[in-house]
Amino acid sequence: MIISELLNSGSKILKNNKIRTHQLDSELVLSNLLKKQRENLIINSTKKVSQNTVNNFNKLITRRSAKEPLAYILKKKEFWSKIFFVNRNTLIPRPETELLCESVIKTIKNKKLFILDIGTGTGCVLLSILSEIKKSRGIGIDISKKAIDVAKKNSNNLKLNKRAKFFSRSLEDIYGYKFDLVVSNPPYIRTCDIKNLSDDVRRFEPKIALDGGKDGLDVVKKVIYKSKTILKKLGWLALEIGHGQYYKVSQILKEQSFREELLVKDYRNNIRCILARL
Repeated sequence: MIISELLNSGSKILKNNKIRTHQLDSELVLSNLLKKQRENLIINSTKKVSQNTVNNFNKLITRRSAKEPLAYILKKKEFWSKIFFVNRNTLIPRPETELLCESVIKTIKNKKLFILDIGTGTGCVLLSILSEIKKSRGIGIDISKKAIDVAKKNSNNLKLNKRAKFFSRSLEDIYGYKFDLVVSNPPYIRTCDIKNLSDDVRRFEPKIALDGGKDGLDVVKKVIYKSKTILKKLGWLALEIGHGQYYKVSQILKEQSFREELLVKDYRNNIRCILARL
């Protein structure tokens, strides 16, 4: 079979299974298997592929047909112009979270910071910030030991393991430290809304990293309360929040003596990140 035939067959199967990005996904699966750029496939569309490649391609297309996210199938996701290793023990890094990194990096550039990343997952937030703020160092914590293994792998891959340390810890277990910046993309989806999430998120991404409790703010509140005790004077708190949560989160921040410094809207004009200061 030649490349163009294989790509078309993959695209057709995905289209029949209502995968909107069927053509792109077919190309990404094959380019990953062949370790070639997508453009290279188009240039070499008449080249033959081995039967082994065809078999592996079809297996991955079957997984994608069942709505499994492409990032889990390929075990990688681009974030902040870097490739992060991902698996089903972590959430897949999302463009909205890049807004959190961008706002921190622009606001606190060139400082020597000691950072705590709460609910670090893949480590993408802490590692992206450290890659830009070179004099800083940080700790990432997550209650999932398997997520911490992923974050450590990413830290090694990006050669940041001298400045980033990752621990499987609960928020309650952090004491004896004072941080310049606490950053967090906590679970913020209401428990009752999880059933309404798209199939790829609901069926494949770790529920523990999505479920924010009855009002979606269980972990957000804990992060704010804890930050008050572990931040240095004039320390920063950078939070990603869910759609429509700003008013309630703003009230909690005020009650805990935080001063809002920056509000960041997403691509649909919803406030999704807050930078606040003690």
